[in-house]
Amino acid sequence: MTRLIFLGPPGAGKGTQALLLAKDCEVPHISTGDILRSAVAAGSELGQKAEQYMSAGELVPDDLILDLIQERLAQEDTQKGWLLDGFPRNVPQAEFLQKLLEQIEQPVDFVVNLDVEDDVIVARLLQRGRDDDEESVILNRLEVYRQQTEPLIDFYRSRQQLVSVDGNQTMDVVHADLKRLVIE
Repeated sequence: MTRLIFLGPPGAGKGTQALLLAKDCEVPHISTGDILRSAVAAGSELGQKAEQYMSAGELVPDDLILDLIQERLAQEDTQKGWLLDGFPRNVPQAEFLQKLLEQIEQPVDFVVNLDVEDDVIVARLLQRGRDDDEESVILNRLEVYRQQTEPLIDFYRSRQQLVSVDGNQTMDVVHADLKRLVIE
């Protein structure tokens, strides 16, 4: 059984590595973006609420995201495990998630932090060439990450749940490191 949370700055490769590892472990890769899109597409009550915020260009509030995560983790395909990517984003979300996982008896195995240096992130994101991948925007996203999400590293480290992986390596080497951690 595999239950992992992926942390790391934007551009660290969380989504890519989580998808690869989920396939290796035969468990669902759960990202908040996917959950939001699925809930909206399904027209569920939570999805309709989320859509109101999304269509107005606003961030979906924490309590609604938390309800969606709870709903997703209750689905049958998560009973063998899951990989959470992009959640939690802050310590209050992590505290809620910890309580939820205790309630549903699905404790996290460990939290993977993809550790990547800022200059590597900036170079990677500039190479993607997306409209929102200008250096000033990237640096701002990194600053937001440092303020809001980076405290999760200490949160999970203090609970002996954190494992850091060097994300400065090639995609294949990072994936091999993660497989060794989880599968072997």
